[in-house]
This record gives sequence, structure tokens and C-alpha cells, in this order.
Amino acid sequence: MVSRIILSLCLLLAISLSLSAQDSQNSNSEDSLELKLLEPAIETIALPEDFDIIAKSKHIHLVADIKGNVKSSIYIGGKLQSLDLKEGAAKIDLDNISRKGALYKFQGIQSNSSKKIYHISKRADNSFRVKPIPLILSIIPPLLAIILALLFKEVILALFMGIFSGAFIAGGLRFEAPLFYLESAWLVLEKYILNALNDGGHLSIVLFSLLIGGMVAIISRNGGMAGVVTKLSRFAKGPESSQFVTWLLGVAIFFDDYANTLIVGNTMRSVTDKFRVSREKLAYIVDSTAAPVAAIAFITTWIGAELSYISDGVKNIEGFSDVTSYSLFLSSLKYSFYPILTLIFILLVIFTKRDFGPMLKAELRARKLGKVKPDRTDEHEENLEDLSPVKGAPLKPMNAILPVLTVIFVTIFGLLSTGFESTYGSLIADGLSISNETWGATWTALNEQQDGFFVKLGTLIGNSDSYIALLWASLSGVIVALILTISQKIMKLERSIGTMIDGFKTMLPALIILTMAWALAGTTDDLETAHFLSSTLANNINPFVFPVIVFILAASIAFSTGSSWSTMAILYPLAIPTCWSICQSQGIAPDVTMELMLNSIAIVLGASVLGDHCSPISDTTILSSLASDCNHIEHVRTQLPYALTVGIVAISCTFLSTFLGGGILVSIILILLSVLVLYLILLKFGTKHD
Repeated sequence: MVSRIILSLCLLLAISLSLSAQDSQNSNSEDSLELKLLEPAIETIALPEDFDIIAKSKHIHLVADIKGNVKSSIYIGGKLQSLDLKEGAAKIDLDNISRKGALYKFQGIQSNSSKKIYHISKRADNSFRVKPIPLILSIIPPLLAIILALLFKEVILALFMGIFSGAFIAGGLRFEAPLFYLESAWLVLEKYILNALNDGGHLSIVLFSLLIGGMVAIISRNGGMAGVVTKLSRFAKGPESSQFVTWLLGVAIFFDDYANTLIVGNTMRSVTDKFRVSREKLAYIVDSTAAPVAAIAFITTWIGAELSYISDGVKNIEGFSDVTSYSLFLSSLKYSFYPILTLIFILLVIFTKRDFGPMLKAELRARKLGKVKPDRTDEHEENLEDLSPVKGAPLKPMNAILPVLTVIFVTIFGLLSTGFESTYGSLIADGLSISNETWGATWTALNEQQDGFFVKLGTLIGNSDSYIALLWASLSGVIVALILTISQKIMKLERSIGTMIDGFKTMLPALIILTMAWALAGTTDDLETAHFLSSTLANNINPFVFPVIVFILAASIAFSTGSSWSTMAILYPLAIPTCWSICQSQGIAPDVTMELMLNSIAIVLGASVLGDHCSPISDTTILSSLASDCNHIEHVRTQLPYALTVGIVAISCTFLSTFLGGGILVSIILILLSVLVLYLILLKFGTKHD
């Protein structure tokens, strides 16, 4: 109890500090220097991979196995520094080295050079302490957080320990100085949590979640949600049909996974509770429809990032200058086995009435005992606000439907509005003359650059600011809910605002978890976890096995970092050109090479979603638990076997599609066979509970 109160206060303090720091640069930015390879400014020789950084004569030196006096260069935190090597040693200029020190990242001038990380600090006698940080240690923070969360079912402590371990490693592994253990604990708050909240996108998600929680509280207390339950009961006449309606809503709200998760989970919770569907099953359906449908739909908030990453991957490949990333994305969808099979597997689970593993226990508990949640509750569950309808409230479905529809349509409007505005600016920057900034003029100008309605619409949505759209939508939903409630005299203004604040309170525990997950991601960025995993697993690959390796790599990175987006950002620019170069070097036919590339594009996307589904530190997994009011670790435990089952079948399809030559027909046959396999798995290992 005390630990949660302290963490809550820490979160509130961090939010206050972050708001005051939005317009300033992070004073600790030198601790996390990003590499950006630039063209070398001078003639250099390449450094060998086994160079080292040492402290020598109160200066920092690079040493390498190089004879004679030569010139070379190295990137330090993304900045190119020339080196005058004398018998393999050269002085390095590093500014503002403090007692606490900082992480410095070194890399040779070749684009494929490995990165080396050192923590460099100053001692009392002005000499330097140089501590190499082995990249293998970068997997400790996420791995520790995941293991502790699954073992002790206490995700807040697990995340804190993960961040603490990352801060200790990034702080130079000072085992000899007990004070630095305390400083590492402080660093969790003052750097990683503060930086997690000092991010416009993250704060937008916090505000969006709070406002959605406030809206749900209002439409629950004004009787709107109860009215929806009554109406939906006509279609949801049992556990199966209520789950199917949840699945339909999840597929229908395809444009954004965050909006999907929070709207569907909050809307359908009362319906599934009525028919004794466990909260674990609700969270699974919500989570497993949100990201898969957002990932493969033509027009979503994901599409812009996906197209940008794909474009980065193909920009240096000869012959692809006239191929649009959107056409590559559309062509790759036939290999999106995991998202497609996940959506189908949910239906199989629903209509076969079979479950296995921890999910079976949860469903049996709900159906036989009427307990939609386990007896063991956390403080969040114990302290939930009373959101039952107020006395005398009319059970009008429109009091809930109108605010929810407002959120949906304002989100779409916001995506289009910000998309048109951004696209207009891009077209002007490209030198096009546009008569005015209206949507019609921008759309007409866009016609001159691109063909096809969906390609242009995808460009608009891709250029949009989804965070702004979600903020507009959630605030509009709250306003509509307040107007409906006050105008019908269901509650007075003061009580309505109080109810909205009660809704905010219900979101706070999950937002603490979400913030700490973001902070943990900050440690993996500092320690180059994704780079270590990708460089370790992506070498010496047969081209026909390459998509399978990419699948494992993407799933591993997404699981370790809790982010499918960062996984795509890392792997698309790596996997696409690597696949092409491997095929070229081994003489693979052009048509087969193209299919292997398309397969790799789809695999990065699908496997990223798989790893995200399995990871307890994923933001969408946390939001699914929040929206469904399900214990987070129970959601992870029950969803994990289902996600892995579909993942194993999906990776088998990836392997077979490669050797069968690929193509739409092969993919359709493999998907149909996979559905049969998943059905047989449910018959063999699943138990019918109705």
C-alpha cells in the first residue's frame, strides 16, 4: 500500500516536472547520445572492430592494432571526430565529463560497424574512469522486469527493478561504491520516468486515457452504459455472442489501436460481465483485435510509420526508386500470417467454446462461480470507484452511444484535418503551387503526385498527427457526455465533474505501469538492446531461411522492448536491404528475391505484433488490461499461450511460403491450412466449458 502511494506521488511529481520542462533540452542529454552516421569529412582508414577506449595520462585515448602514424575517424555520439593515430593510439576530445559520468557510444565509419558503449567519469584527482559496457548486459533490464513480473505478479515493482538495473548499468556498474546504488534509484525518477513523461506523444496518451476514463465514468453513472447493455443483450444473448460482438467492434474500430482498446474494452465490459465471460477473455479479445487490425488495415495511424520505415529500407536499393512504399506494403499483406490468423483464432476460440491453459481456468471460474475476476485483487481493483447508474437515471443507450460515436468520428476528422495540413506543407516544400490550404486544393495537388484513392488517403493518414486527433476526440467525448447528462438533469454540473474525476482515478494505477514501461524502454534505448539483438541474430543467413530469422528477431525485440513500433523502426531499414543483398550475392532469381523481400516486410510487422502481445511491458497490453479492468499479469498469463500458438503456426507459414515460391495463391492455401491446424489444436488441447 505504502509503495503504491509513493509511486503515485512520484508519478504526479514527474508529470509536474515534465510540464515545466517541455520547452527545454534535457540537461542529461549527453547520457543518451544517438548515433547518426554521416559522410566522413576527411580521408580516413577504417578502424578495426577491436579498438578500445582507455584512460591514459589524464586523457582519454583510443587504441587499436594499427602500425605507424595514420589518420582515421570515429563517430562519438553521432558526431564524427578525426583521429591522428600514432602507433595505434590517439587522443579523444570529450567535453564536460563529470563525476557522475555519462554513456558514450563509439562506432567506426562503416555503416555496418558494431557499436561500443563506455561509461566515462572523472575521479577526484581529475583522472578518468573508463568502464566498457558489454552490449550483452543490455538485455538484463527488460528480461529482469519480465521475469519478476511473471514470478511475483507485481508489475510495478518488476518494472522499477528493471529500470533500476538499467540505470545501474548505464551508470557505469559501480559495484565498489554503495552510494551509486542510491544514485541509480534516484536516476529512475529524475531521468527515465521524467524523460518518459517529457514526451508529447506519451503525455497525449496519458491525457487521452484520463479523458476516456472520465467519459466512461459519466456515461456509466448517467445510465447510458446500462442502456447499451440492455440493447446489446438482444444481440449478445450468451457468452459466445457477447464475445463475438466484442470482436466485431474491435475489427470495426480499425484506425487506431489505442482508441480501439480503450473504447471496446470500456464499452463491452458490462456486457461480457453479464454473461459471465472472464475479464481475462475480454482483455484477450480487446488486445488481439486492436494491434492486428490496425497493423494490416489500409488506412490507420500505423500506416505513416510503416511506410516511412519501408521507404528507409528500400531507398538505397537499385531499381526501387519508382516503387512506392505503399505498393510494397499492399503487396506484402498476403504474407501477414500472424495478424490474420490471430483475428481468425479468436473466432475459433469463441465458437468452439474451448479454451486451454490459464484461460480455461479463468473461464471455468467465471462460468461456474460467476467470478469474472479472480479472488485475489490488487489495490486498483479494491479501490474502484462506484460507477453504477445514479438513482433514477434513465437507461438510455444514446447517452453512451453518442459520446462513443463522437470519439470515433472526431478521431477520423482529426486524422484527416492534421493529415491535410501536414500534406499541404509537404507539397509546398516540394515546390508545388497550391491555390489555397483547403482540403479540396490539397487533394487536387496530391493527384499530381500519386495515383489511386487508397494511396492518396494512406498518404494523408500517414502524415496526420494521431496524438492530436485522439486528444480532440477524447475531450469532445467528455463534453458531449457532460451536455447529455446535465441537460437531462440526471446529475448536476458539480456531481458530473466529480464523476469525471472519479473516472480519472480509475486510470491512475494503469498509467503508473504505462509510464514505467516507457521509462524501461528508455534504458533499452540507452543500452542499445535492439542493436545487440539484431546484430547477434542477423548474420550469415540462408536467403530462404532469412524471413524465419527475421520473424524470431522481430518477436524477440518487441518482447524485450515492449514496442512493435520501435521494432519496425529498427528492423525495416536492416531487414529489407539485407534480404536484397543476400539474394543478390547468392544469385537468387529477381522474382523470388522480390517475394522474399515482401515476405520480410510482412514478417517484421506481424512478428512485432506477436512480441508486443507476449510482453508484459507493452503499452498496448497494459492499456488492454486497463480498459478491461483486468489484472495485468493475469492478462499476460492467459494471452501468452494463445499468442504463442498462433505465432508458431504463423512462423511455419513463413517458412513454407518461402520454399513454395510465395505468391497470393500459396498464401491463401497456407492460411486455410493454418485455420484447420488451429481448429485441430483447440479440439485436441482445448476443453469445452459450456
